[in-house]
Amino acid sequence: MKRNHLVLILVIVALVLMVWAGVDNYRRRKADEAKLRELQAVLTPVAPPASTDTDVPPEEEKSPLEGKAAPAFTLENLQGKKVSLASYKGKAVLVNFMATWCAPCKVETPWLIKLRDQYGPQGFEVLGISTDDLDKDDKKQNAQDKADIAKFISDMHIDYPVLIDGDSISHPYGGVDVLPTSFFVDRSGKVIAYTVGLHDRDELESNIKKALASGGA
Repeated sequence: MKRNHLVLILVIVALVLMVWAGVDNYRRRKADEAKLRELQAVLTPVAPPASTDTDVPPEEEKSPLEGKAAPAFTLENLQGKKVSLASYKGKAVLVNFMATWCAPCKVETPWLIKLRDQYGPQGFEVLGISTDDLDKDDKKQNAQDKADIAKFISDMHIDYPVLIDGDSISHPYGGVDVLPTSFFVDRSGKVIAYTVGLHDRDELESNIKKALASGGA
């Protein structure tokens, strides 16, 4: 009889421990979910309130350069060869400001590679403009900076031209504060579209098609 009571007590204790563990696990899960929601709220920008005036179109990203000639520039690639935007006149060009440390750039780059493969035969080119810092006063560090860019190009399998020292030309392009930033230049050298930050592949493709269709002879 005493043995049966002992077994019953052990069973009850085991059940209580199981219930307690389940409740504790539930509370922890809820706490983790709350923390995640707080983090998402911090990382997700708050959208501006929609306009109640139906006569005013929603604000779109605009650059003062849209509809104007893209600022001329000449930069070097990693091999020291000078490359100018003017040399691509007659082609549609995506001038893409990026950096090796830019996470959204790593998402976008494979799209650019595939889009360049798709539309290259029609006269489309991508120019990657690296804004990575280059220590020009320290030869050893400068070589390491360039090696880091070369590794990024290799790891991402980039087969389009990548030019360095992009910060030196950011001012004529309105200042590049967010990466990636892209300017879509038509065949005549005019900026016909502009994007800041990571945009989806369909939008990139749409702007490439506009650039290809514009500025032809």
